[in-house]
Amino acid sequence: MLHLGTPLLLASILVLVDSGVSAFTVTTCEGNYVHRLSCETGVIGVQSALYGRADSVTCSEGQYPHKTSNNHCSLLGAAETVKRRCDGKTVCELNLVEVSNSGSDPCRGTYKYLQTKYRCLPSIKLVTCENSLAHLQCGERLVISVQRAEYGRGDQTTCSYQRMEGKVSDVYCSHISTKVADSCNGKNSCVIKASNSFFGDPCLGTYKYLEVAYVCEYPVSGSYTFRDISEEE
Repeated sequence: MLHLGTPLLLASILVLVDSGVSAFTVTTCEGNYVHRLSCETGVIGVQSALYGRADSVTCSEGQYPHKTSNNHCSLLGAAETVKRRCDGKTVCELNLVEVSNSGSDPCRGTYKYLQTKYRCLPSIKLVTCENSLAHLQCGERLVISVQRAEYGRGDQTTCSYQRMEGKVSDVYCSHISTKVADSCNGKNSCVIKASNSFFGDPCLGTYKYLEVAYVCEYPVSGSYTFRDISEEE
């Protein structure tokens, strides 16, 4: 185990190679610090996340023994919180307070840490402006597996050509949607319309876009649907 001597932040990155996919571990000690996951290529796929304590060594520098003696405590739902925030992104930063506030303290009086294990998965990224069609497609005998889909707006430049400033100024209105995964997973090709009628309107008056990250993989069942078109207006 890689142990960095700092009471504030332990950001240890362990790189393994498994079938060409890199695996990483990031550990951040308890406090108002940033937990950062990133991929130089591909997108984040969270494997597991623990908020609590599983040993007496990690994040133990400067702590009294009784603060690190409980090695069997973890917050229920921590992995789901990190996955929801980070899966399908190239860079993801979150505060430990966000994770700890998702449930009760798993071990009061214990100095805790957040440890996330993730992989950088090869991914196809697709951005589709509002009222355009997103075409998701895989090679022969491969099927779609959506990792992340967001509809709304996260910056002022994407899909902004000849748009009034007021139409692209709200950059905090996107929301994660499962509708693309529900419509496209397991299919060889799929068409989704980036529209309010399909996703709902997260920000009235703002010109939005759809961001999708997906991979092409072999179907588990060995069969697939070659041509499927999802809902359109």
